Amino acid sequence: MTPLPYQDSSLPIPDRVADLLSHMSVEEKVGQMLQLDARDDIGDHVLRRHVGSILHTSPERIVQANRLTSQTRLRIPLLVGEDCIHGHSFWPGATIYPTQLGMAATWDASLVEQVARATAVEVAATGIHWTFSPVLCIARDLRWGRVNETFGEDPVLIGELASAMVRGYQGSGLADPTAILATAKHFAGYSETQGGRDASEADISRRKLRSWFLPPFERVAREGCRTFMLGYQTTDGVPITVNDWLLSDVLRGEWGYTGTLITDWDNVGRMVWEQRVQPDFAHAAAAAVKAGNDMVMTTPQFFEGALEAVSRGMLDSSDFDAAVARILTLKFELGLFENPRLPEAGVAEIVGGRAHADLNLQVARRSLVLLENDGTLPVSPASPDGPVAAGAVRRLAVVGPLADDAQEQLGDWAGGSGQAGWLDGQPREMITTVLDGLRAIAPWEVVHARGADILNLEPDPAGATWPDGQPRPPVVRPIPADDAQIAEAITAAQRADAVVAVVGDARGLYGEGRSTATLELIGGQAELLDAVIATGTPVIVVLMASKPLVLPASVRDAAAVIWVANPGMKGGLAIAELITGAIEPAGRLPISFARHAGQQPTYYNQIRGQHGDRYADLTQAPAWAFGQGLSYTTVSYSDLVLESSSLTADAVIRASVTLTNTGDRPAIETVQVYVRDEVTSASWADRELKTYRQVRVEPGDSVRVALEVPVADCTIVDARGARVVEPGAFALLVGPSSREEDLLSAEFTVA
Repeated sequence: MTPLPYQDSSLPIPDRVADLLSHMSVEEKVGQMLQLDARDDIGDHVLRRHVGSILHTSPERIVQANRLTSQTRLRIPLLVGEDCIHGHSFWPGATIYPTQLGMAATWDASLVEQVARATAVEVAATGIHWTFSPVLCIARDLRWGRVNETFGEDPVLIGELASAMVRGYQGSGLADPTAILATAKHFAGYSETQGGRDASEADISRRKLRSWFLPPFERVAREGCRTFMLGYQTTDGVPITVNDWLLSDVLRGEWGYTGTLITDWDNVGRMVWEQRVQPDFAHAAAAAVKAGNDMVMTTPQFFEGALEAVSRGMLDSSDFDAAVARILTLKFELGLFENPRLPEAGVAEIVGGRAHADLNLQVARRSLVLLENDGTLPVSPASPDGPVAAGAVRRLAVVGPLADDAQEQLGDWAGGSGQAGWLDGQPREMITTVLDGLRAIAPWEVVHARGADILNLEPDPAGATWPDGQPRPPVVRPIPADDAQIAEAITAAQRADAVVAVVGDARGLYGEGRSTATLELIGGQAELLDAVIATGTPVIVVLMASKPLVLPASVRDAAAVIWVANPGMKGGLAIAELITGAIEPAGRLPISFARHAGQQPTYYNQIRGQHGDRYADLTQAPAWAFGQGLSYTTVSYSDLVLESSSLTADAVIRASVTLTNTGDRPAIETVQVYVRDEVTSASWADRELKTYRQVRVEPGDSVRVALEVPVADCTIVDARGARVVEPGAFALLVGPSSREEDLLSAEFTVA
């Protein structure tokens, strides 16, 4: 049989796409727009629905699906997608890195890019072409269950790290066999929830979207992120899936985005059964197609609905062409028609290798944030048999429910986190817990007492599944404090020279549909901290949590507080290294900590104009603010100087500042640069991060650091919704955190 033009790899891709489209039936076009769950009837997906993509698969099912596509009329290969969020999440033995929020604490785009590159290498080897990462949502309400998936609360930091992740995933281009498609999600405003509830109505204006939520997406769109995923929610009553303004006017219009759009899980179906803005699947399918959606994730009824819409005159067969062309373009660019990129024979040598484990440890080290330290850290370990120097620790008590819980240490999207029914967790031997790390790093005596439990999970009384068949999240039941457990921990603390208490949250308290009404430690954890701190033994609190949590008042008397997010497979070793001073604390908060759940929101760049600076019963100041983090030394900032204080809108602000290490240990200092527009035509934040630099400063040294910010970045979104630089007075603010008291100020004007 003579090959058709689309089968000729020497032809330009647009020509191949046009030829293939000309041969496709309407059923085949509709099928190409479907991504369905490979755990269901894959034969029906491929042979009857002509599906264009599958997700949640295995090597065996990938091979089976490829065999099935070879039986189809046009033999169009499949795109295989998976939630590879901070590593190859659901592959046994894959490298699981710190969560995205943990990576954000490094403030290091180069490290984040390396993580994405290493992840792509592992993912591509297993026959998967597409990851649904990175998340560009802005964390606004800490009760929201998906804070751990974000890069925190600042649009500039989010844009910087997300762009790095996109570069890492997509490599040198889709022709690279180790490249995978990146997905920017969830477009847009998904995290602006009501009451912190996941996927609720986002009550958000277009001006507010333009001000903070859209800039990170615009950055990755212009830098070539090949796919965007649309959020579940409605905004101003319109589901994002059919939001013409966002999808057509802004994304494809203003930004000129030519990439591929994919819905989130059953977005099209949700318009029928949950949001109830469409009467049936025919109307829902027609609305989704007309709005410019390309790939419809896990709404099987889209197939029948779209065909019914055609038969009823609601759609024309040509209405699918633009979407199908974008999908086919990806497949041609990936080279799938010539090589479907099936699982590689040597996958065991690629996945979970030593080089990736070393990178994992490096990222975990940089992600740790030291929040408080009374001088106890770093501790000096003493051998149980040798002489004990002053201040050295011979016996260490390790307590808390997360001190030796390997799977909880990995966090969400990590094998044991529930989204993958085929995987209970990652291999224990690949994971170093805090207890493992502290036992391995020094020849001291380590005594372990669990001290408390966190929760039990019970079935939702409303039923096991949602109307679309997906499982409902279980209901959390806190486990009360146990007197015997706490007594054991008290005894261990009393007999020790120092205590490491590892507390936080657990699966069931975070993830999709798992927002919380409280931010406090649950179970017996608060009582455990109260008890061990009351012994008088120095207590080092390690908060291993998916997001900022509220610690009990007793922690004011703790010796130190470390926040570690969910630090990945090597997190326990990194924490042990930090505690013993083998590494320097370098992490900085990408997100602010509240003192109480009722204090929401706590993000630093809030709009000016509140009455006062406190509630009647509580300050409005966060417990710890965006950008904060301690070192084992002190670094002072001085002599902030501007090259010019009178600038035009096309100029660059050039400044320099002196950092002086006044201690006896080196520091990796994150120099943060904020800008304040003193008077604005519309309400605006008091200060916004514009850039940052990471500088190593040796003990006793002073370093002069050069800083640059384009005046074009000193914008506001005015009342008309236009992003502009307004003339007038500004301040350049430089320091180690977003707190006003930590920042030096230099004034300048824009003509």
